[in-house]
Amino acid sequence: MTKALSSSARFITVEGSEGAGKSTNLQIICDALDARDVDYYCTREPGGTDLAEEIRELVLRQRNEEVDGVAELLMMFAARRQHITQVIQPRLDAGCWVICDRFTDATVAYQGFGRGLNLDWIDALKGWVQQGLEPDLTFYFDIPPDVGAARIADREQDRMEQERRDFFEKVRAGYLHLAESHSRIRIVDASQSLAKVGQDVAQLFTAYLDKELSS
Repeated sequence: MTKALSSSARFITVEGSEGAGKSTNLQIICDALDARDVDYYCTREPGGTDLAEEIRELVLRQRNEEVDGVAELLMMFAARRQHITQVIQPRLDAGCWVICDRFTDATVAYQGFGRGLNLDWIDALKGWVQQGLEPDLTFYFDIPPDVGAARIADREQDRMEQERRDFFEKVRAGYLHLAESHSRIRIVDASQSLAKVGQDVAQLFTAYLDKELSS
């Protein structure tokens, strides 16, 4: 079957703190694209290529050594550059939609607001690494840190997931700041039931698809 949108690819990102249910709702987005016969590719950050996945493991692995915030930031952007050049941009250029679990909004929220790093540094790295690439649409799944922590309490947690509650309060503040600043970001109340969150995502994304596919 012929796929739609051969020359009008879109870059869609999904954001949120731990326990927000990003992975579950990402599938709803993919199902909607399948239903419209749109060619798409799902990926994640940090990760998406062999090298970037190795960097992801380095960043998230629990360790005795304290990881410097700037070192963490640079690893994130190193993985992102590899991801963009090897996966994201080639697919967008070929007319394929790209759906990514986290992108630079996460870096602003986690390393900028969470770690307290200079946002100008992040903006400079973003310009150098992304060369103008920006998401067309972002879903931010907003959840209070205590609710998110309760949802992941029974699973093995990586280094980032084990951060203190005040860290995630800062991360949430960062995401909400971004949502206020960028019209591409749609806030979804992820503290609702999984079914209700899924309904909200389906409604928002269907409206977006209707507009994009008719233009």
